[in-house]
Parts: sequence; C-alpha cells; structure tokens
Amino acid sequence: MRPSELYPEDLVFAHEAEEATGVPKAVIRQWASRGRIQRFQGDARQYSGQGHEYKTMYALPEIQQQAVTYRPTPRRAPKAA
Repeated sequence: MRPSELYPEDLVFAHEAEEATGVPKAVIRQWASRGRIQRFQGDARQYSGQGHEYKTMYALPEIQQQAVTYRPTPRRAPKAA
C-alpha cells in the first residue's frame, strides 16, 4: 500500500490498532520490522512524555489485512516439578 492511498484517519498508533483489530502491539511491531506492514513517523511533539509507542504510526488497512490470517500462539502449560 502506497502512502498516497491512505487517508489521515487511516494512520494509527500501535495501541489504537490493537483496540481496533485485537492483534497485540508486539505483533504489530514485529510485522513492521519484518516488512509485512509499513511504519510511518508520528508527531512526537504532540504526545511528548508518552513513550516510544506514540512516535510510530501504522496504516490500519494494512494491519486489518494481516489480522485476517493472525492466530495467537498458544502458551505452554507449566511443567510439573
């Protein structure tokens, strides 16, 4: 998806994408680092003091496309001692 195809309301922070799609923020950041989705520079001045998650924005349509195939990894049961 090209940036020219996006509307300003399509760009969201990781916590907003998590609320909209149910995909954890860590998975969204992992997809971006592996090149499955694009990351965009957010306006950090507007959200100063809020942490690193407010400096990077993601395209919600791309996350929604990837969320269709997302399956959470089951956690292992603790081993008996």
